[in-house]
Amino acid sequence: MRVLGIDPGLNITGYGLLEQNDDQIRVLEAGVVRTNSAAPMADRLCEIAREIEAIIKQFAPDVLAVEELYSHYGHPKTAIIMGHARGIIFLKAAEARLLVQPYASTRVKKSLTGNGRASKQQMQLMIRSALGLSHIPEPADAADALAVALCHCRALSHNEALV
Repeated sequence: MRVLGIDPGLNITGYGLLEQNDDQIRVLEAGVVRTNSAAPMADRLCEIAREIEAIIKQFAPDVLAVEELYSHYGHPKTAIIMGHARGIIFLKAAEARLLVQPYASTRVKKSLTGNGRASKQQMQLMIRSALGLSHIPEPADAADALAVALCHCRALSHNEALV
């Protein structure tokens, strides 16, 4: 099974593709889609759409795991902007007939570290360790995408109910 993890953002969208065979999980690809912050939002969303569509076509994932939308009281605009990027990602997944499985960031963190409030650095170290990587995945957006994909793999391995 191939799981495409996505950490959505307007400036940087992280992606990570894992392949799971029985208890073996390996990284097939990880990276980021960067948009030009000076470009109009519509152009940036089109860029995300093109890149996500190309990744889906190239790697043919079975499922797309994405970080759930959250809102910080002090920064509500961030959630709205992230929602635009998530909408484009959901659209591309729907066009490819992919199941989309959202995960709260606290669930992703808890599944990897045992702590739902783990730091970015703790998450990067756990991703490196759990996936047997020689170095910490950079940038953090790619590591976050691998983390959400790994969370999905672990949820399936433990027969957890997907919400």
